[in-house]
Amino acid sequence: MGFINVLFGRPLSSAEDEGERITPAAGIPTFGLDALSSAAYGPEAALTILLPLGLQGTRYIVPLTMAIVALLIIVYFSYRQTIAAYPNGGGSYTVARENLGERAGLLAGAALMIDYLLNVAVGISAGIGALVSALPSWQPHALALCLAVLAILTIINLRGLKEAGSAFMAPTYFFVGTLAIVVLAGFYKVLVTQGHPVAVIAPPHPGASTTLQMVGAWILVKAFSSGCTALTGVEAVSNGVQAFKPPVVPAARKTLTAIIVILVLLLGGIGVLVKYYGIIATDPGAPGYQSVLSILTAAVAGRGLFYDVTMLSVLIVLCLSANTSFADFPRLCRMMARDDYLPHSLTTRGRRLVFSQGIWALAILSGLLLLLFGGVTDRLIPLFAIGAFMAFTLSQAGMVGHWWRNAKDHGATHAMIVNGIGALATGLTLLVILVAKFTSGAWVVVALLPALLVFMGRVKRHYELTHQELALKHGMVLSAENLMPPIVVIPVEQWNAATQKALQFAMTLSPDVQALHVTSDADADCKTPWNWEEDPPPGRAPKLVTLPSPFRLIIHPIVDYVLKLERENPQRTVAVVIPSMVERHWYHYFLHNQRAEMLTALLLLHGDNRINIVNVPWYLKA
Repeated sequence: MGFINVLFGRPLSSAEDEGERITPAAGIPTFGLDALSSAAYGPEAALTILLPLGLQGTRYIVPLTMAIVALLIIVYFSYRQTIAAYPNGGGSYTVARENLGERAGLLAGAALMIDYLLNVAVGISAGIGALVSALPSWQPHALALCLAVLAILTIINLRGLKEAGSAFMAPTYFFVGTLAIVVLAGFYKVLVTQGHPVAVIAPPHPGASTTLQMVGAWILVKAFSSGCTALTGVEAVSNGVQAFKPPVVPAARKTLTAIIVILVLLLGGIGVLVKYYGIIATDPGAPGYQSVLSILTAAVAGRGLFYDVTMLSVLIVLCLSANTSFADFPRLCRMMARDDYLPHSLTTRGRRLVFSQGIWALAILSGLLLLLFGGVTDRLIPLFAIGAFMAFTLSQAGMVGHWWRNAKDHGATHAMIVNGIGALATGLTLLVILVAKFTSGAWVVVALLPALLVFMGRVKRHYELTHQELALKHGMVLSAENLMPPIVVIPVEQWNAATQKALQFAMTLSPDVQALHVTSDADADCKTPWNWEEDPPPGRAPKLVTLPSPFRLIIHPIVDYVLKLERENPQRTVAVVIPSMVERHWYHYFLHNQRAEMLTALLLLHGDNRINIVNVPWYLKA
């Protein structure tokens, strides 16, 4: 078994596609890691904004959490309808494009692409950040660790969707299980103590607080917008409906329901326990920083073995939360490439029946983002929810248009109301996030979106022009009349077996064959001097054209001659037959000159439709 098969798995045939589909149990880690992992940072993001209020901030965390949970439930019911209406995996891009127009669809697609990209960078760096905070000696290696995790995720996803789901199932349920124990144990102590639980390890003492009247209600708005990062990733299931085993709609709905139920219970439980245990966030940039989950787990269970196990599960899931992007980003790119907005190569399924080029694109772009920010992406977190909520809003508005056009369908009015409420709620939330986070970095997304839209518009325009250029004009027919053989040109360095093979092939194409030989001062140092007259090729010899090269250039004189030949013979085509050596081992590539590749590239760059290039390979056995 070859190394590639060991690393990426054996190639799968198209007939094996059915076996690569996943069940709802595997769908939770495949499409839900982004959403579920937000339980680890969503409440903390809100509490961090409430830091100026000190211990009073815990009074507001429950109402804020309930507002976020209510929004999450609204989005859930909206996406249940999207899954049923678009069982082929519509997602926000398709729904917005079909119901609101191409521009809305492009905006939704671009917003989701940015969201998926940021999810990879932020998720991996957050996980490694938790690791190096526990092991400070590893801090200098944070970037290398981020890139290593990115490489592992890339390889696992290139092995196929089914294998990725299976690989991440245990860490996902491990994370959910440990947090569920923390929440249940915490609630038990709250009930037993009638609302006055005693922390095993007391939370950090809050600093001086500021009254809400002094700070203003705006701080609550900012806390809500930060907490809404918990909703990122919810749309993932609607994009990947076709990844499930048939019947796909019930399977996708079960997966979405399970993800939302788990997330609601975890978010709600953490929010309530934070209030009863009097837990506040600590400054992420200050010495002695602890995550809210770390403080809560220590308060409920102490700092024993269970604490270490829980923190390990959080660390792993934060790193792996990027898997949602790897599952959905290639599918989104495939849909947009199918509509000519991205390169068509993104529609091709790879050796393991996944859209490999989309996975590579996401890995490379995320790697560049990690390198750019040194593996520390705190500044990207304010951008995190913008793309998701923009896609939410456009998708739900598109579903309203869908039901409006299908008003005669049973339940269409009720469905329209549900999606309308979803569009209104997520739209208002998007405005809140934009206003609250604009100066903190949200302006980057506002600036990046138009640039991405312009890029996709240029790609679309290129494909339209290409289609027009290649389209058969009226009256164009395939005719065999007045056909003339091409002028065949073959570059010849010296007479050998490879040259003989190429020359014999050239002579089958046309009686007009010209052998080009470039002479220079360097010929005096050749081991085998070239002399056509003293050592001519056997049989019918073609015309020899000698091109002097006073500056010892080899490729450019040949290109100039071919272009001149094309201009002087406007009624004929020119075929350039190039002998090429194919090395047996990749490391032999550097032992031979690569003039054949260079000549091919320059002819393609400077040539016209009447210049054709034929490479005749000679496979080396050495």
